[in-house]
Amino acid sequence: MPKSIIAEGKTTTEAISKGLKELNVSKDKVNIKVIEDHNKKSFFSILDPRVVKVELTLKEEEEVFVEKKKNIEVSDASIEKAEKKVKMFLDEFTRELENVEYTTEVDKQNAFLRIELLGENSKSLIGYRGEVLNSLQTILNTIANSEIKERVRIILNIGNYREKREKSLEELADKIAKTVLRTGKSITLEPMMAYERKIIHNRLQSSNKVKTHSVGEEPYRRVVIEKK
Repeated sequence: MPKSIIAEGKTTTEAISKGLKELNVSKDKVNIKVIEDHNKKSFFSILDPRVVKVELTLKEEEEVFVEKKKNIEVSDASIEKAEKKVKMFLDEFTRELENVEYTTEVDKQNAFLRIELLGENSKSLIGYRGEVLNSLQTILNTIANSEIKERVRIILNIGNYREKREKSLEELADKIAKTVLRTGKSITLEPMMAYERKIIHNRLQSSNKVKTHSVGEEPYRRVVIEKK
């Protein structure tokens, strides 16, 4: 499970600095939460010096991975080349399918190409819990990055599935958290992709009653929710 420590200092910055030094990591590798800040001004404040306590928790690997991806930028030439390859593949791929009519919308953002497939019958490409959609996204990533030195990340969405899946996972996290609090027993969820696990982690990150961590190896890595 993620390692957490409590660090103290006269200021928040000092406390965080001490914690990072103890963990021997940079700030982007941890989640930081201020848990105590004695900063009340009173007549007796000289006898009660200010103390700030912060909790530093090492991020899950998937959190660090996704955040690093957000900050990566690639050249316009690589993005355009990747976009052309992806559109060409999708044109040929859907042409072979029956009863699938679609249009594509592409949103370019740093190293990402967010592709939305729109159409009445395009939902048939989602599959059970997005299995077909995720497999198709993997294929698109491979095709987009062939003969390109820079890394372009393809995010495929069909019929707003990603948004609906995110909402359902957040609702699942809330439901399981309540069960854990009621029973006092930890619960291990089914295997999920990294971005899905991150949704669970983020949903419960601010909870002062439950905590989460991931166990297992890909592609069977799971989220565990337990009582603090």
